[in-house]
Amino acid sequence: MARIWSDEGKLGAWFEVELAALDAWAEVGAVPADVAETIRARAHVPTAQRVSEIERVTDHDTAAFVDAIAEQLGPEGRFVHYGLTSSDVVDTGLALQIREAGALVLEGLDRALAAVVRRADEHRATICIGRSHGIHAEPITFGWKLAGWAFELDRARARLARALEQNRFGQLSGTVGTYAQVEPEVERLACERLGLEPDPLSTQVIARDRHAELLNALALCATSLERFAVEIRHLARTEVREVEEPFAAGMKGSSAMPHKRNPKVAERICGLARVVRAAALVGLENVPLWHERDISQSSAERIVIPDAFLAVDYMLDRFAWIVDGLVVYPERMRRNLDASHGLFFSHRLLLALVESGLPRDEAYRLVQAAAMRAWEEERDFRGLVEAEPAIRERVDLDAVFDLPATVRHVDVAFERLRALAQREEPVHA
Repeated sequence: MARIWSDEGKLGAWFEVELAALDAWAEVGAVPADVAETIRARAHVPTAQRVSEIERVTDHDTAAFVDAIAEQLGPEGRFVHYGLTSSDVVDTGLALQIREAGALVLEGLDRALAAVVRRADEHRATICIGRSHGIHAEPITFGWKLAGWAFELDRARARLARALEQNRFGQLSGTVGTYAQVEPEVERLACERLGLEPDPLSTQVIARDRHAELLNALALCATSLERFAVEIRHLARTEVREVEEPFAAGMKGSSAMPHKRNPKVAERICGLARVVRAAALVGLENVPLWHERDISQSSAERIVIPDAFLAVDYMLDRFAWIVDGLVVYPERMRRNLDASHGLFFSHRLLLALVESGLPRDEAYRLVQAAAMRAWEEERDFRGLVEAEPAIRERVDLDAVFDLPATVRHVDVAFERLRALAQREEPVHA
C-alpha cells in the first residue's frame, strides 16, 4: 500500500496514462506509429528526485514530470503529453492508484471476514450474557455476536466495491473538458488500454463526488472496525475479562506495571478510525469546486486519500490478527452470566405468566418485585420466585428457567452466515 501511494507509485501511474494516450493518438493517426514505438522503447518512469529538481524551476509538478520524460528523448519528445492538460494525467493516474489500492483493501476485508466466520463457528454454542446499556439483558452466544460482525464486514466490502467501481473512470478531455484539443476517440482508446471507463462528462477534472463516496465507504469500514474493537476492549476489562488480545511471550503491556495485558491494538484501531472519518469529511468538502475547475481539492486529497487507504489497510490487518488470536474465556462468560442471579430469565417468566391468563401489567409488577429483591439483596432470582405463590402456582418454573432455550434459535443466524460465506442468498427464517 505504501508503494502505491509513494511518489514513485504516483509517477508510475502518470506514466501509464501518458503512454496509453500516445498509443491512442497513434491509432487515430495523429502521431506517427514509429514515433510512438520509439517513445515506448526509450522512455522510462522518471525518478521522483529528477521530477523534484525540475519542479523547483517550473513550480508545477505535472509540467516537471512531462519535461523529465521528454529529456530522455530526442525530437520525439514533443509528442509526450500531446493535447492533454494536467488533470487528464493526474485524475486518470489517481484512478489507477485507487483501483490498485482498493484491491488490497478488498483482500484485507476478505481475510478479516474469514477470520471472524471461523471464530464465530468455533463459538456458536458458547453462551454469554447479552448486554443493553452495558447492563445484563438476556443470553446470547459469543459466536452469535461474532456472526453479526461478519455480516457487517460483508456490507463494508460491498459498499467499498461499489465505490471503487464509481472511481473506475479516466478522462482525457483537455482543458475545461470540451475535447477542443483532443479527440474523444483518443480518450476512449486510452481508457480502454488502462482498464477504465471514460468519464461521461468531465470538466477538466473528474467530479469529486466519486472520491467523496470512496472516502465515506472507507470511513464506514473503519467505523465498523472501531465498533468491533470497542466491544473487544469492553470485554477485556478486568471486571469482565471474557476475552483478551493475543499476548505472546516477551511482550510487555506497560513500562511500569508488569501485570498489564492491555487491549492496545484494539485501541489503536479506534484511534485510526477517527483519522479515516476525518478524511471522509475532507472528501465531502472537496466536492464543490469553482466553475469547471480549481485545485482547492488537490492539496487536501493528496493527503487524505493515501492516508485513508493506508490506515484502513493497516486496521484490517491488525483486526484480523486480533480475531485470529483472540483468547476467549467461556468459563468467565458463564461466571458473568451467573453474576446477575438468574435475572435474565425475567422476560421468559413474564411471558409465562401472561400465557397463564394474568394481565400483563400485573404479571410485570410481580416479576419486577422479585427481580428488584434479587438485585438489591444479591439473592437467587428463582429462589425468590419459588417463594411467591402467585407465580409458582401458575407456571412451570423448570420450563421458564431453561438456559439452552434462550439461545435455541442460534442456528438461524448460522444458516445465514453459511450462505454468506458461500456467497449464496441468505436463508430467512
